[in-house]
Amino acid sequence: MSDNDKGGKFKKFAQKGKCRFCRAKIKHMDWKDSQTLARLSTGQGKLFSRKRSGNCSRHQRQFKLAVKHARFMALLPYVAK
Repeated sequence: MSDNDKGGKFKKFAQKGKCRFCRAKIKHMDWKDSQTLARLSTGQGKLFSRKRSGNCSRHQRQFKLAVKHARFMALLPYVAK
């Protein structure tokens, strides 16, 4: 670890200054993309916070709604066993 590094597991996304969806210029998050949605949630089905996921507030809100739609359509579990 270098002297400028403050450490931490999730520093990778915070260094860039923008969330991954802003960098990819994604306007709307798709609820059918279950792999991306599952990557941003825990194994128990809980959603990662903005700080941990590195999302901006706009995309975090879209992510939350997309997960709710995907859960309703049985693409993601409500809770893990």
